[in-house]
Order: sequence, then C-alpha cells, then structure tokens
Amino acid sequence: MGSDGNLLRDYLRLAPVIPVVTIDDARISIDLAHALVRAGLPVIEVTLRTPAALDAISAIAKAVPEAVVAAGTVLAKSQIQEVIDAGAKFIVTPGTSLRLAEALRTSTIPVMPGCATVSEAMTLAELGFQHLKFFPAAVSGGPAWLKSVYGPLPHLRFCPTGGIDRASAASYLSLPNVVCVGGTWVTPADAMKKGDLAEIERLARDAASLRG
Repeated sequence: MGSDGNLLRDYLRLAPVIPVVTIDDARISIDLAHALVRAGLPVIEVTLRTPAALDAISAIAKAVPEAVVAAGTVLAKSQIQEVIDAGAKFIVTPGTSLRLAEALRTSTIPVMPGCATVSEAMTLAELGFQHLKFFPAAVSGGPAWLKSVYGPLPHLRFCPTGGIDRASAASYLSLPNVVCVGGTWVTPADAMKKGDLAEIERLARDAASLRG
C-alpha cells in the first residue's frame, strides 16, 4: 500500500496547506489538532524530531478522528511500524534512500517520500510512488524547478515543503503538478511554546483560504 497513491491523493486534496508541526509536549497535541481542524486544515504532519512525537501522533489519532495525522521525518525502516502502531494515516520522508524506499513500498499505510532532484523523483516513480514531497523546496529550485519538471514528468504530483511561507505559498499552489504545500508558518515555534492556539487557529484559517 505504501506506493498506492489513491488514498494519499485524497488526503492531500483535503486542504491547500499541511501544517508541519514539531511537538515537544504531547499534552498540547489534541487541542492543537482540534484548532487546526476547526480552521480547515485537517491534515497534520507531526515530525519525528522530538521524543514526544509518537505520543502526539497517538493522541491525535485517538482523540481527533476527523484529523488526518501524518508521521513526518521518517528516516529509517525501523520507524515505519512504530508510526503505523501509533496511528499515523500516512508517512512522509524528507529524502529517500533506495533502502528506505524499498521498505516503504511494503508499508500498510500510504507514503509520500521526499525528493530534491529529477533523478530522485524518477527513481521513486519507478518504485510506484506518484505523490512526492519536494524538500527543501525553496533552496532546491522552488516553483521554477516544479515548472521545469512538469514537462518530462507530468504524471507526478508534489507537496513542496521547506522555506515556504504565507507570501510564497500561492506561487506553488498555482502550478498544475502541486497538490498542496507543507509549511511551518502555521504553527510558529513561539506560538507553540506559549500554547497560543488562538493565534495558530488564525494562521491556519488564513492558510486554508489559499488557492492556486
């Protein structure tokens, strides 16, 4: 199922922006997910960058069923089953080694593997992945790169992430091969630290209104 893009495609079409969230304290995760869902951003990528990440994914999956929680920053084969057991709906990687890509093909939940070059995108496509994370987008060519690859790779769809903010999101979303964008600007570190969910909900509501 890892390379089956139909369910993943449906998830990625739910909103124009996927908040990419780093959670230090799992106790905020449920209220955070409710705020994002209320604002119109039901797909939430929780990065595996903190010890609290798996607990946060599990809490959201159990308490906020209307949210689609993804596990981000998956780097190793050993993490695949961990995030599945935690309740993640799909997996996101920042980049994808061939060994990791082969393991991800057998995942029982969808996978959006990361790439930054045409060759990486072609390799992932050969393995059956049609929806890819383009990361780090801004420093890897941004919208110009995506425009350039649409000609030779028109069958691939991307979720560019990395260095994208409110001001630049529209330039990505207007492209035919971009299904949505990922961004950290919706859940800024200071608001997360303060637990300022009202500010996060405001930013999320604004992000949900973005269209290409």
